[in-house]
Amino acid sequence: MTDERVARCRCGQLTATCVGDPVRVSACHCRACQRRTGGPFSAQARFPAENVSIAGDFRICERTADSGRKAWYRWCGDCGGTVAYTNEGMDDLIAIPIGAFADDAGDTELPSLTASVFESYKQDWVSIEGCGITHEP
Repeated sequence: MTDERVARCRCGQLTATCVGDPVRVSACHCRACQRRTGGPFSAQARFPAENVSIAGDFRICERTADSGRKAWYRWCGDCGGTVAYTNEGMDDLIAIPIGAFADDAGDTELPSLTASVFESYKQDWVSIEGCGITHEP
């Protein structure tokens, strides 16, 4: 287990410090996540809310997800990078986009992916593989 990981927006003024390991690491293929990331899916690690502290100025965007539940995104007003979000029904967890942990030190390794969701929206050329991954339509 890594004691602490720090996620940052592109310009670095907004951070999320996470203590301990995530309880879930997942890929989401829904259209909303594809639009938000500009990629074929999003990848995020979910931490207990009490293990995450957010510092810096952020804006909040609310949207209704493909599941029909609301999601609230915290993003930097300077560079637009999403650093954290919460989902209705998972109020005790904070999701951090995996890419926000990227740094030059290379010490941001996370546990393996545990779930791949909204696979009915998955691009045909994408393959999510690994032991113990649940695949949800």
